[in-house]
Amino acid sequence: MRSFAFAVAYWALSISYTLAAVLAALAPGREATGWIIRRYVKRMVQAMRVLAGIKIQYRGDERLPGGAFIIASKHQSWGDGFATYDRFADLAFVTGDHLEKFPLMATVLRKLGAIVVNNCGGREAREALKHRAADAHREGRKILIYPEGNLAKVGEKFRYRAGVWHMYRDFDMPVVPLATNLGLFWPQEEFRKNPGTATLEFLDPIPTGLPKDEFLARLEAAVEGKTAELIAEATGAPVTPAVRVLAPDEVARTKAVPVTA
Repeated sequence: MRSFAFAVAYWALSISYTLAAVLAALAPGREATGWIIRRYVKRMVQAMRVLAGIKIQYRGDERLPGGAFIIASKHQSWGDGFATYDRFADLAFVTGDHLEKFPLMATVLRKLGAIVVNNCGGREAREALKHRAADAHREGRKILIYPEGNLAKVGEKFRYRAGVWHMYRDFDMPVVPLATNLGLFWPQEEFRKNPGTATLEFLDPIPTGLPKDEFLARLEAAVEGKTAELIAEATGAPVTPAVRVLAPDEVARTKAVPVTA
């Protein structure tokens, strides 16, 4: 019953606030659209708590640096974006172009200054990430990115992509790893919701200047290690490292390579 009630609220809020945001997009600047979307996010987090029984708690706020920085987050749930966006007054975010398939969303995303990239990755996606992230950086905005580029099931992980490192290098900004166990309560995009207290924890910022391989290894170790701890804390199970799985684009590349004896 909780899952059904939340599903009704989810679609009612999404449709009504998207329509309001499209109208707000007619106004100059992004203040009006941003105000609508922030209200939408707050109502969604409220619906998660009241209807689905999912309470969000945050840890590590004291670790956040001053000024602009990049948040590199684990992505287990469709709810991750709502929970993280709700924590900041003005957050730019990197998202796949799949969101533009929803009616009217492309207009809202452009007005918000979202950083929309091709889900398949590649050179074109890297260029889009570079130029659109540069706009957010010039405005002094914090940037949210999911470095795996995919929703991961609890206990799984994908390859950490280099896009976050390119922003880190090009903009000379610290990166704050973000771990979460929200996937235990709102698994990926599933209808089913499980009541409980989900945790999002900001970790120690990664200082600027690290080479690519060292940076990505440090980021993955921080995010995956703490995420495993948060899952164990919520379930009472031992800490178990996440299992690496292939992303859809990696599967496609693997099938394209001929196998020889």
